[in-house]
Amino acid sequence: MPARMRILALSFVAALVAAPAAAQLVEPNQVGLRMGHIHLAVTDVDAHTRFWTAVMGGTLVTHGPLELIEFPGVYIMLRKVEQAAPPPAGAIVNHFGFIVQDMPKALAAWKAANIGIEPTENPNEVYVLAPDGIRVEVYGEPALATPIAMNHVHFYPADIPAIKRWYVRMFGANPGRRPCVACVSKPRMIETGDLPGVILSFSPVQPAVPNPAPSKGRAIDHIGFDVQDLDELIRSLEAKGVKLEGPVRQVPGTKVRIAFLTDPWGTYIELTEGLSPK
Repeated sequence: MPARMRILALSFVAALVAAPAAAQLVEPNQVGLRMGHIHLAVTDVDAHTRFWTAVMGGTLVTHGPLELIEFPGVYIMLRKVEQAAPPPAGAIVNHFGFIVQDMPKALAAWKAANIGIEPTENPNEVYVLAPDGIRVEVYGEPALATPIAMNHVHFYPADIPAIKRWYVRMFGANPGRRPCVACVSKPRMIETGDLPGVILSFSPVQPAVPNPAPSKGRAIDHIGFDVQDLDELIRSLEAKGVKLEGPVRQVPGTKVRIAFLTDPWGTYIELTEGLSPK
C-alpha cells in the first residue's frame, strides 16, 4: 500500500474507534477499587503510541510527567526497554481485550491499514497484533455506548478456583462466568472475577505451558488497579497476609501514589491512587 494511502487508512481507523473526550475510569466497587491501567514494556514507544492511538483509537493524555493512552475504562502506559521483553505468551497474563461498537467497520479499517490480525472461529472476534508480540482480543458489541471500551484481562493459572477466590477476597471481585467468545465449535464457559471496568478471565493452563511465567519483565509487565484510599486498602490486604513489594511512593510532579504486589500466581500488580488526570 502506498504511504499516503496507508496514512489515510490509519486516520480512518482513529476516526472509527476514537474514544470520546470524556473517556475515564469507571466508578469503583465497594472496596473503592476499579480497573486502572495496563503497563507495557516496549522497545519502541513511538510505534506503540501510534498503534494504541491511530489503530486502536485511544487518546494520548498527560498527568504531570506521566503519559497515558486513554480508553473508556483503562489507561495504557508504556515503559521503554532497551532489549525486547519476552512476549506475554507463556506468562500468567496472556492477553487483554477490548470490545468495539461496530466490528465490521473496525475490521475493514484494520485490514485497509495492513494491521496484523489473527481470526478465530467467531467472525465477530479477532486478535489484533500490536508490537512486541502483544495480542489484543477484540470483539463486537453493537449495544456498547462508546466506540471502544476495555473488556477483560485473561489469565492462565494452574488453579482456577483458588485464583478466583483470591481476587474476590482481596479486591472485592464479583465471582462469575462468561461464554468463551472464540469457542464456536465447542462452546464453554470461562470462570471470571468481575471488577469495575474489567472482567478478570481465568482459563486452564495451556498444555504447552504447564507452568506459566510471572508477568513481571514480560511485554505485559503488570496490571494496575486504581483505588480511592490506598492506605485503607493496604491495611486490608496486609491483614489478609499480602506483602507489598516496597513502601508506598508518590510519583514526582503528581499527587499519584503507588504501591506494588504480586499475586500468588505471578501477576505483578500496581495499586494507584489518583491516576486519572484532573
